[in-house]
Amino acid sequence: MLTTFLTPNGPFDRPHLLHTLLTQPLHLLIRLASHFLTILRPLPFSTQRQARKIRIVCISDTHSLDPGPIPPGDILIHSGDITAHGTPSELQTAVDHLSTLPHPHKFIIAGNHDTYLDPNSRQTLSEADQNPPKPLDWKNLTYLQHTSATITIPSKPSGGGHNSQQPAQTLHIHGSPQTPLPNPTFAFTYPRNRDAWTSTIPPETDILITHSPPSTRLDLPHAMGCSHLSTEVARTKPLLHVFGHVHAGRSDFEGWLQGGRTRVVWDAGEKARCRGLARRARGIVLDVMNLGLWWDLGCVVFYGVRAVVWERVWGGRLGGASTVFVNAAMMFEGSGRLGNGVQVVDV
Repeated sequence: MLTTFLTPNGPFDRPHLLHTLLTQPLHLLIRLASHFLTILRPLPFSTQRQARKIRIVCISDTHSLDPGPIPPGDILIHSGDITAHGTPSELQTAVDHLSTLPHPHKFIIAGNHDTYLDPNSRQTLSEADQNPPKPLDWKNLTYLQHTSATITIPSKPSGGGHNSQQPAQTLHIHGSPQTPLPNPTFAFTYPRNRDAWTSTIPPETDILITHSPPSTRLDLPHAMGCSHLSTEVARTKPLLHVFGHVHAGRSDFEGWLQGGRTRVVWDAGEKARCRGLARRARGIVLDVMNLGLWWDLGCVVFYGVRAVVWERVWGGRLGGASTVFVNAAMMFEGSGRLGNGVQVVDV
């Protein structure tokens, strides 16, 4: 069959667009409708900051390779898979390089390849690597492992008049490395069906850093991300969620269309999107006959069009929180080379 011929070689490989269309056509339509209607909407009133923009530079999945020039910014984030094999020497080399960058605030979490950082996976390393002569020196990087940090971005002249200042801004940042993978030899992994996320993210979080993507967010169509993480992010609604792990989530059709990032407005249309994508895909014939999927698609379109008309035509504001999702993986799919660019986000 054509779908068999087009099937990707492995779960982390990017499927052909035709394969996605033949196996889950309504799911694809829901994704596309949600994407295009969201980009037509202005930023929700509640997320329009009056203070100066904060520039956040995001990278991930560098796997011991040189990421090349890193743009300047207020904050640098590395969301895991710093190394290829997770040895202490690899980790220290990567940290030494990142510490030389000029960003005032630098945050890093582990990924599933960063073996030494997880006491469980550390046992798979050689005896010498399990017990290095010196502990890791994080230098001027802040390493987050199920932990949070609070920073203040200093005030800046606003240009609005004599001695006019934009106020300093405080940001709450939370980082967690855990990833749904069946192989326990990798670092910070858990079985896919286990809920490792409920009530783990502080509600005041502004910037969330995880290694795994939330399910269906700059993920692959067959959802290699975590659905429990999706639920937790919907509960906390951070301003920004940075992740990596699924390299091909940036180059799959939807990821390519969105430039490796997307904005979600937490409203009724978003609920319909999540409900539709949670339904099991059964192929082109059964999906087209699934009235529930058509209902969810209709709700996505109805609520999205209503929001666009109200906000763009009538000048109203529906309000509500929104989150920017960023897949910062620099590794290009499974190529072994860094083929994706650095993500720069202003919040």
